[in-house]
Amino acid sequence: MNIKPLADRVLIEPAAAETKTIGGIIIPDTAKEKPLQGTIMAVGNGTKDEEMILKEGDKVLYGKYAGTEIEHEGKKYLIMRQSDVVAILS
Repeated sequence: MNIKPLADRVLIEPAAAETKTIGGIIIPDTAKEKPLQGTIMAVGNGTKDEEMILKEGDKVLYGKYAGTEIEHEGKKYLIMRQSDVVAILS
């Protein structure tokens, strides 16, 4: 991965959105619920006030509207502050 977040930011690959059908009706991508969990792909170094506790490979939960969506090599990622991550899944 050649994206390196700065300071207290992390790069997250969101989990795939669940595909649901209702009585044979296919829900379009624009109407699908955004996933609220993903995998940490890269982390910054932290700041002098906040050390980085997340690490690459952590599976995490984050807020519904957290982060900035980016696309790199055809994949979608989120960059957000460590404080926007709500929990680490084990």
